[in-house]
Amino acid sequence: MTTIENQTFPQERALYALSDALVKNCRFEGEADGESALKEARNIKVEGCFMDLRYPFWHVTDATISNTHFSGTCRAPLWYDKNITIEGCSLEGIKALRECECITLKNSKVNSEEFFWKCKDLAIENVIIEQSEYPFFEINRAVINGLKLKGKYSFQYCSDIKIENSQLDTKDAFWHTKNVTVRNSIINGEYLGWYSENLVLENCHISGTQPFCYCKNLVIKNCTMENCDLSFERSTVQVQVNGKIDSIKNPLSGKISANSIGEIIMEDEFVDSSKTQITLA
Repeated sequence: MTTIENQTFPQERALYALSDALVKNCRFEGEADGESALKEARNIKVEGCFMDLRYPFWHVTDATISNTHFSGTCRAPLWYDKNITIEGCSLEGIKALRECECITLKNSKVNSEEFFWKCKDLAIENVIIEQSEYPFFEINRAVINGLKLKGKYSFQYCSDIKIENSQLDTKDAFWHTKNVTVRNSIINGEYLGWYSENLVLENCHISGTQPFCYCKNLVIKNCTMENCDLSFERSTVQVQVNGKIDSIKNPLSGKISANSIGEIIMEDEFVDSSKTQITLA
């Protein structure tokens, strides 16, 4: 394996189509303002580098990127890639990953708008997302553990996702999702889970106004809910909450159990109240 070490690359396509190489302690920056530095690379390792130029890793296959900083001006650094491991990195540029496949991201920090769009087959572990809008848009098949997220409009139009041991401080999360399971996590946000199908939350703390409306086959097990008013409107549900639900409005059918419920709103012109069993336990 060729080693490229302690160099600066300011030019466009500086290491285009590089293969079977280690790129170590290099800087991709300079007045030439080049882009696409490692486009079409194959079987490479990138360690301890500084990425300041646009589009460095497009159409890359079989790469490991570690202890590397992607600056705020490193726009759209990873697109159309396959079999990539990213570890111990910080990603600050907008649109950091898009249309990638078989990606592992771990022990990293992110500050990237429109992060991780249209990607599939993902493994995410111990990642902090300091700020993002529309993170994880339209992703498929992901296993996520130890995610700390601050942002808006997360996990929209996703399918086949498992999330555990995470803290999601978000808004409008899980809209139009299918087959998403969240366990042992904290979810703070407004308008959670609207239009979802087969959304499961287990051993979670959930907070925020008007959650889980227009859901199909919503399952909530052994969870707590805080400041959750007007919940479950026009949804089919199986819900078991420890503690209080502030209010329930017009669920379509199913079962809802809680220790206490502040208000139940059932409007006959919209729903058949006989199809939903609501109990105190």
